Amino acid sequence: MLLWVVVGSSLLLSVLLPFLLKPLLHKLGVLDVPNERSSHRTVVIRGVGITVAVGIVVGLVLSLVTGLVPVDRSVVLIVTAILAAAALLGWIEDYRGLSIRLRALLQVLIGAIGTAALAWTMEQSFWWVPFGALAVAAYINAANFMDGINGISGLHGILVGVFYAIAGSMVGQFWLTVAGLVVAAAFAGFLPWNLGRGFVFLGDVGSYLLGASIAGMAVAGLLAGVYLEYLFSPVIVYLADTFITFLRRVRAGERWYASHREHVYQRLTDVGLSHLQAALVVTVCSGLVGAAGFVLATASPPLAVACSVFAAAVVALYINSPRLLARHPSHTGRIVN
Repeated sequence: MLLWVVVGSSLLLSVLLPFLLKPLLHKLGVLDVPNERSSHRTVVIRGVGITVAVGIVVGLVLSLVTGLVPVDRSVVLIVTAILAAAALLGWIEDYRGLSIRLRALLQVLIGAIGTAALAWTMEQSFWWVPFGALAVAAYINAANFMDGINGISGLHGILVGVFYAIAGSMVGQFWLTVAGLVVAAAFAGFLPWNLGRGFVFLGDVGSYLLGASIAGMAVAGLLAGVYLEYLFSPVIVYLADTFITFLRRVRAGERWYASHREHVYQRLTDVGLSHLQAALVVTVCSGLVGAAGFVLATASPPLAVACSVFAAAVVALYINSPRLLARHPSHTGRIVN
């Protein structure tokens, strides 16, 4: 019962706080002005990811003060600090802007300090620190790059949060179950605001939060002995989209960090899918690969091979989906919303 009180608190805060925050963000001028590379046509309030951050932090703190997580309390506290620091960095980027080098340095620093704290708490080798630093920084950027259409980040937060919650229950890491459900609930609360008629954006504060939440839980889970397949498989589609787009832009001699419309999910909207339809394609593919990874973790060799082939096929289908849909006569290039 207490678990659902904590999760419900995160959901309600994420749903209700935008009523108070939207007028303030509008007054501060925290707005997203569309350009030729945008996936929307109107000026939109961004930075509403603050409400998701509040929902997650309050939920995780409640899980500690109520004794819902009787052990591994320091792990929850460190993961909370990682995602809160990343959200703060994202808010500074939304409100004032930061240079690319400073942003990258601070992202790596958040990951390094957080991983060092986790390694010390969990009595693991500090050789994990470089890995954790890169993992946190990389997924913050992946989540930021993938946050280009309505619904995609909210659905990703729900999907990965639920997968991690299931993973925690399967391996006896209850802190991961609590953290996963809190993250899923907070991003679920944001979806109505992002998909409604007067839609708003997470902003960098929200996309940084999403990336750091997932990466922080994943690094902590890995150090706690959670199967790598449980942690990695739900995010493979996001990583594949980001990495392949990065390679394509580098090979073309383009600035990889500049705004563009070359991600798979963006090209899906160009061939006629709505924002929600494209976001659902990403989510369904992520869910299928995640499910395959969960089976793969403890499968016999023949079944493991079958799961690996299935996951690879889903990723390949996703990467090539814009090209396949463009051949369908009912799809024409357009930008929606």
